[in-house]
Amino acid sequence: MVEDIEGGMEVDLDTQPFPVYGRLEHRNPPGGSHVELLRECKASIEDIVAKILAVKRDGIPKSQLPELVTQIFLQFITLRQVNRSVLLEEDSVSAETECAKASMEFASLQLHNLMYEKNCYMKAIKASNNFKSEYSDIELVSEEEFFCNAPEHVKGFVASNEGHSLMLKRLNFELFQRKELSKLHKQLEQHKKRLLQTVADQKKFSLSLPSHVKSLKKACSPVQNRLGTLHSKKLKQQLQSAELLPPPLYLVFSQLMAQKVAFEENIDLEIVGSVKDAQTVIHQQANMASGISSDHESTRIEDDVTDEEVDGQRRWKHPRKIPAKENLEREGYYQVHPLKVILHLYDDEASDPKSVKLASLKFEYMLKLKVVCVGTEGSKDEPEDDILPKLFPDDTGHELPHQSAKVAVGDNLKFDMNTSSRPYKWAQHLAGIHILPEVPPLLKDHEYANEEMNKSGSVAPGLSQQHRQENRVELILQRIRCRKKAQLALV
Repeated sequence: MVEDIEGGMEVDLDTQPFPVYGRLEHRNPPGGSHVELLRECKASIEDIVAKILAVKRDGIPKSQLPELVTQIFLQFITLRQVNRSVLLEEDSVSAETECAKASMEFASLQLHNLMYEKNCYMKAIKASNNFKSEYSDIELVSEEEFFCNAPEHVKGFVASNEGHSLMLKRLNFELFQRKELSKLHKQLEQHKKRLLQTVADQKKFSLSLPSHVKSLKKACSPVQNRLGTLHSKKLKQQLQSAELLPPPLYLVFSQLMAQKVAFEENIDLEIVGSVKDAQTVIHQQANMASGISSDHESTRIEDDVTDEEVDGQRRWKHPRKIPAKENLEREGYYQVHPLKVILHLYDDEASDPKSVKLASLKFEYMLKLKVVCVGTEGSKDEPEDDILPKLFPDDTGHELPHQSAKVAVGDNLKFDMNTSSRPYKWAQHLAGIHILPEVPPLLKDHEYANEEMNKSGSVAPGLSQQHRQENRVELILQRIRCRKKAQLALV
């Protein structure tokens, strides 16, 4: 409400229409500040009120009052319009603030929901990782093995992303395998019980064998006395002759006899030669051993005295003369032991093995060269037609097997071709004579290591890896049979 200055009339500005004046539009340009406009209106009203008071105080004619009243009304109208604009703008800003606040509250609510879901998921993941299943201690087969070995009724159809289903099927496969193994275990237990019962019966029978053998021997003694040939007597003679064999031949005889008894090999063994000559050789070797020991002691004493007399000077010894090739046989280098071991080899595939004799091998021992020689009984001394040089690669028997024999013979490294027996390297291994290579195997960077190793150790892949095994006797017999059968097939 505004009171008229002249007549005291009250004017309701809220009910009066608001005229639009160019002056107001000029004062409120677009983009203008409402605060500055309010300050201008306030200053204008203060000026007008001051003029009105001056008119009343100074006695100025009142003709100017209507104009001043009009101006002050216009300023009030401007104030009301600015106030209204401020209120509208405040409402607009409040509405925008409410909208922004609502969106922010919605985003905040979504954030809280997401954080809550995240925490729930993290708790679930942690619980899943820390979960200890009752199947965690079971060692299952890998997935590749499961897909390869599992039967169709257990495997079925499993997708690649079905982890739980795959786990269940793997557990079923584990159960299936354990059931099968349980059945197999029961079968093996029953088989073990049968075997134990069989072993117990055989043991009981073997314990009763001495009494049966004794009664059988007593019953057969009249027949043996009547025939005049006793099997036990023959075996006893053979064992007595075996005691006179040199150690290498005795080892060959014992291994072949063990192979025959243990594996029922179709072979026969016999020892031929003069027993008296063998006993003479043993006595001579014993006398030579005692003489060598006494000579060695005397030589050692003389060497000590000589070393003291010459005050540490070195004594030169003349090298031992190596016999010539024509004197080897004269000096007894090819002398063999009186006793020899004969091996009769029969066909192992024939129904009557004794009726099919494949070969007869003769094992001899050279006393001075200390090598074992093997030859075929009844051969025509033609090595190229014989089967023995072809048993193993690079083992033709033309060279002496070890270094000591080569040193004794000298430059005549070739073995005597006039004899039917040859010093094969496999025979030395069979007799327990181990041959060392002339060049160490580790010496690879030496300038002549390759040549020497090819000469001295060429038989290593053929012999060292085969004959030094526990089944070397069986291997040799198998190769001789195969060679002889192939030779007979060609003939």
